[in-house]
Order: sequence, then C-alpha cells, then structure tokens
Amino acid sequence: MPRAKSEVSDRGSKTKTSAEEPLPEWAEAEIKSVSFGDPEVIIRSGYFLDIYENDYKVDIQIYEALPDGRTIVEGLDVPKNMKITDFLKGFVYEFKIKVFKGDLSQKLIELLKTKYDLDMDAIYRFELKELQIMDV
Repeated sequence: MPRAKSEVSDRGSKTKTSAEEPLPEWAEAEIKSVSFGDPEVIIRSGYFLDIYENDYKVDIQIYEALPDGRTIVEGLDVPKNMKITDFLKGFVYEFKIKVFKGDLSQKLIELLKTKYDLDMDAIYRFELKELQIMDV
C-alpha cells in the first residue's frame, strides 16, 4: 500500500542545482545565433540507428570517431533530394558528412564550465552529403 505523503522522508530530495538553472538570456541568445563556418567533409563508415522520414533526419553509428570524438550522430540532416525511404537499417554504409562548426565566445565557454560543469567550446551541425551501401 502506498505511503501517505507525510510518511515519506524528504532526506533524499534534491535541491535545485546550478545545472537545473536556466541559462542567462545573453548566453541563450549567443547559442541560438551562433554562426557556422565552412563545412569540413569527412568520410566514415557505419549504419543507421534511426530514420526519421517526416523530418528528413537520421541517427547513425560510425566506426571511426568524428573530430570531436563522437561515434553516434543524432539528428543528421538529410538533403531533400535524397530518397530517405530507400535507407536501410542493418546495412553498413559509407557516409560523406558535412561537419559545420560554430565557435562559442570565451565568456560563454567559461560560464558553461564553471556554472554548469560542461566542457564545450563549439556547437556542431551535421548534414549528410552522400552515402553508399557497402558490401561487407
């Protein structure tokens, strides 16, 4: 039988930490307006984790890490000229990926590190350029 609220201890209750506090307006504005530089095109092999046909986005797992160290790319943009319905899970592909990088200001980097314990100096955006199914 469930305990009444008065019987439940609040010793383990969390107090609001700085990680739960919202970002200051200036920081949020900077993140939303970050400008991305020219893309770097990289080639990686991997497979689809999820395919979001309506949004023209995919999640992929790659075997060789990206320059920032990640091996899972979520929300990879798929150009509208690609036929996303032909993408197959369970097959290995060679992906050509455009990597866009937007650097953050030193002030924002320091805020994220000190107040939110987040080590981040840039925002990345990824776009699928080409793909080729591999014979493995």
